[in-house]
This record gives sequence, C-alpha cells and structure tokens, in this order.
Amino acid sequence: MRVELRLDDAEFLAGIVVARGVKVAPTPTALASRIDELAARRAGEEWPTAAVKEAVRGMLRRGGFRPSGRNKPASEYLAQAAREGRFPRINNLVDVNNLVSLESGLPISMLDVDAVGESAEIRYGREGEKYVFNAAGQEIDLAGLVCVCRAGGGAGVPLGNPVKDSMAGKIKEGTGGVVGVIYGSSKAIDAGAMAALVEEFSRLLREHGGASDTEGRVLRI
Repeated sequence: MRVELRLDDAEFLAGIVVARGVKVAPTPTALASRIDELAARRAGEEWPTAAVKEAVRGMLRRGGFRPSGRNKPASEYLAQAAREGRFPRINNLVDVNNLVSLESGLPISMLDVDAVGESAEIRYGREGEKYVFNAAGQEIDLAGLVCVCRAGGGAGVPLGNPVKDSMAGKIKEGTGGVVGVIYGSSKAIDAGAMAALVEEFSRLLREHGGASDTEGRVLRI
C-alpha cells in the first residue's frame, strides 16, 4: 500500500501496518489476559505521561484542530477507560489495536483495507469536511484534523483520524485486511521506537488476528 504524507509538521511521524488475511473473531484468552494486566497497571499510573499527552495534543493543534473535551485523542479515552475499570472488548483485531495504543499512549486508526484501497494520504481535514463516526449517525468536524484518506479523485476521502474513525472505514464482520496508522510526534517517540511498535503491532495481528501477510514502515516528513 502506498501512503503519502501531506502535512506541514516536521515533528510528525506515523507507524503504518498493513495486515492481510485477517479474520474477525472473539478476543482470544491470551490477548484478553494481556489487556487485563496492562489495563490494571495503567489504572494506577498517570497515563499517557504528561510529555506524551502534550506532544500528541500539540501534533493535533498543528493544523488548527482543538483536541479537548469530546475531541481529545482516542488514546486518552482508552487510558480513562482503564482507570475506570471499563476497558472495552470489541473483537480480536480492534482489541490488538487498543492494546498497542494503551501500551504506547499514542492514538491509532485501524481501518478496513478495502475501504482505504491501495493508495492513501495523510493530510489535514478541510473546512466543511465531516464524516459519521458511530451507528447513531453522529459526525465529527474534520477541519484542521490529521486524517487518513483514501487517495484519488483530487481531495481524497477521509476515513480515520486520531480522535474517531469513520463508520465507512471501520472493521466489519467480513473484513479480510486492515491498515493501522499510529499517530506520533518526535516529541513523544523516536523513529526507532516507532519501528519497534510497528513490529509489535504486526506480530500481534499475526498471532491473534490470523494475518497471513504483514508489512510495516515508519513515515515522516
């Protein structure tokens, strides 16, 4: 898959994982146990750390977005859920995603490969761009927000971001391939640590998601 960065942010870096041959299934016991252990540990910590939290929020502010209230990064929601003893269980694929996010303190989009296609771009949302992010039909305003988009047709179609992924791009029962985008900043993580996170994400998708083929890389300006 080809992914192009179109951001004005020299500190931005992303980890990209593409996994094919996955199967949506209930969360395996081994994965659930690892999540439980991590969630219990994070419940007693300040997580994400203040430095990581500010770096991620600073990355989101770069395009003019305001990451607060209901628009705070998804990683902060997961950490709050751990503190409150209600860390979510969705399915094997989404739970791998959430585990990696809770481990790193970084927000991650996980999207259906069929929705993204073979060419994607990461850019700021434009004025007036929105998408539906839940089954109730609620929308998020994408102006100034870092977005993963299906490329083509000029502007591309936004499908995911560090706050809420779109319904159009989310994992479905018949999903056979996923792309994960780890959103980072050099103030929060260096390229080597991001590469290690990408490898861990890939390994977990092979082990718990049934992925037959994975590819990963780190992108930066």
